[in-house]
Amino acid sequence: MTKTATFAVVHFTVAFGVVYALTGSLVIGGLAALIEPMINTVAYHFHEKVWDRIRARRAARDQAAGISRVAI
Repeated sequence: MTKTATFAVVHFTVAFGVVYALTGSLVIGGLAALIEPMINTVAYHFHEKVWDRIRARRAARDQAAGISRVAI
């Protein structure tokens, strides 16, 4: 959990730093640091759903072909 928390802090800091450097605005930098990670989290959720479907299809195909693989 500590690693996740520190990653979140780094993510917010980078988002803020980049936008602040581009705009010079604390407000816009702060908004970007909050909004971008929230949107990214939702996008990641759907990204994982797509990969779960891909893994399921591969497993079904491999099972039908009699192939045994180690899950990654």
